[in-house]
Amino acid sequence: MMRGWIPGTPIFASMSFLRNAGERTALARQELARRAALARQPQPSGVRGPQKKLLWGELASLGARKAAPEAPRPAVNPQPVMLLPGFGAHPMRMRRMERALAAAGHHVHHWGLGFNLGPTPENFAYLLRRTVDLARMHGRPLVLVGWSLGGLFAREIARRQPDAVAKVITMGTPFSGDRRANNAWRAYQFITGLDVDEPPVPCEFAVKPPVPTVALWSPRDGVVHPRSACGRPGERDRAIAMRCTHLGFNSDSRVFAEVLRQIDRED
Repeated sequence: MMRGWIPGTPIFASMSFLRNAGERTALARQELARRAALARQPQPSGVRGPQKKLLWGELASLGARKAAPEAPRPAVNPQPVMLLPGFGAHPMRMRRMERALAAAGHHVHHWGLGFNLGPTPENFAYLLRRTVDLARMHGRPLVLVGWSLGGLFAREIARRQPDAVAKVITMGTPFSGDRRANNAWRAYQFITGLDVDEPPVPCEFAVKPPVPTVALWSPRDGVVHPRSACGRPGERDRAIAMRCTHLGFNSDSRVFAEVLRQIDRED
């Protein structure tokens, strides 16, 4: 029997399969090299992310024991809320916040897309539809709470569908300044194969959506530069400093309490 030949398969078909498999392997190697080149791009002059010691603090926080959050006060005005996870995160990473908001009386929804592996025209179109559908189901606009990259989705959704969004709350979201002012842009470019300056969905990250917009940021953030997450006047309505790591935005009870306050606040 000839090596590489599958019994019952014409030999020419088998050879074609091997050729196609070889072509696929070559294409995969080319794509890997392209993404590696994206990840090796130099940092622009004058642009930097948080200090490396803060990044190490993020890694240390992964093993830290999380205190159980205090029971939240009942919401003044229970509202529909959609949570949007950060890059590489699954909605389950925001389950502690989900529970805190639900315990206060809010109607909390996942974003419906599983892991956040970056934007595509298809997943962004889905989020626009989901936001409108949920707003219609509840009979009122949603509050969008976005962590990191999820906050960029939230701001752009609100910019395009303001009638379906009551408020946007971002947490450690790099919406202001240079898109490389963080310690995650190389990982983003390698994983998505996209250049941060050329998103697949046209976006105006720093343009404030026409709804109340709140930016939670932290001087201890080891992933996104505080200035980028805080933004400038005119790019958001309020900026509120927290004392947590970037990863802590989804697990710190002080963040939960602030998010609840901001949802209740009448703008």
